[in-house]
Amino acid sequence: MEAIEETIRRIQSGEIYLFANIVNEYQQRIYIYCLRLLRNEDEAEDAVQDIMLKVFEKIKSYHPKVTFTSWMYKVAYNHCLNLLRKRRIRQQFNWLFRQEVTAESAEQSVVKKMVSEPVADALSMLTTEERNLLILRVFEEKTFEEIGEILGKSMDAVTKKYGRVRQKMKNTMEIRGESHARKSINLGGAAPKEI
Repeated sequence: MEAIEETIRRIQSGEIYLFANIVNEYQQRIYIYCLRLLRNEDEAEDAVQDIMLKVFEKIKSYHPKVTFTSWMYKVAYNHCLNLLRKRRIRQQFNWLFRQEVTAESAEQSVVKKMVSEPVADALSMLTTEERNLLILRVFEEKTFEEIGEILGKSMDAVTKKYGRVRQKMKNTMEIRGESHARKSINLGGAAPKEI
């Protein structure tokens, strides 16, 4: 961490060519984070470029009160949140005019195939904030303290919210699992038939 903080200090002092090191260090991690939030490869690629530009433009305002990584993830989160808001508005507008909504992305198809139907349903029921919390904790392996820095909330608030999200996922999976099980009937040892 000290090396990255020293690099940031040098960039802030005018050695802007060192920003390439930041891009090399964080670009892939930020891409994966954006992909998990946005669930669209093209949007995630574009978002990473925009985020890196924003970080470059705002790097002089960075102060090591929080870690640079947390600061960068906060920039990424806010950018993705704005993209998701714009997407929702665009979808609502399209729905009003009865136009087709965008097709399922390749990543969404893969996720559906990789996770069970109850898990996929539970994930789709989460709000953007809840999904972000889950992504940061499970996939990005951030501590509750780091997540608090990224979201601008206390560690206790994040810990409690994470517990509620886990419970919501569990409840949704149980409900979806039971409903999926009720759709099939077993007739005396024969293979279940769909109703």
